[in-house]
Amino acid sequence: MADSSHETEADIEEYYLGDYASVGSIVREALPFELLATVGGVLAGLILSGMTDELAMIPGLIVIAPAVLGMRGNISSTLGSRLGSAIHMGLITEVDRKNPELTNNIFGSLLLSLMLSIFLGILGHLMTLAMGLESAGPLILITIAVIAGVSSGLILSIVAVLFALGMFRFGFDPDNVVTPSIATIGDIVSMIMLFVAARVVLLL
Repeated sequence: MADSSHETEADIEEYYLGDYASVGSIVREALPFELLATVGGVLAGLILSGMTDELAMIPGLIVIAPAVLGMRGNISSTLGSRLGSAIHMGLITEVDRKNPELTNNIFGSLLLSLMLSIFLGILGHLMTLAMGLESAGPLILITIAVIAGVSSGLILSIVAVLFALGMFRFGFDPDNVVTPSIATIGDIVSMIMLFVAARVVLLL
């Protein structure tokens, strides 16, 4: 009976997992998106290299720029991972504003973006002064971080939801493809919104 039970468990595991957890499946699905993530990182770097005027005119911007990317990647990747889990569990099946699982994840992500952006602006100011460098001031750095963080967060929340649902419907495992894709898109979008935020501050 024990052997039969083990065989049954093995059959069930094989039936439900199948190729899902195989090395080949993971590499086959994730590799193209990981390659795109690498390209996206380079593109984000090119955008940063084109911000020389803004970096020179707003002391301390160079300090918070990498942190904005890191913050955005962490929050958006976590959102993508949570969405993937919710989709696998059947908690999210479509874009529905009345679905608390969907709306709570999005609003939670945006709230984290706001809170961490404020903290980032203050920390960037203090770290800049601690290194003996000139700072544009906490208000300016907070404003830039909030505009860039929240606006990119809103864009990426929409992209993450549509992308996770779309990949699942096309037979991809969202856990394999959503996180690296969102991280890549997040780097590019965050850097663009950081540039926009810097220009807005300079125009004020």
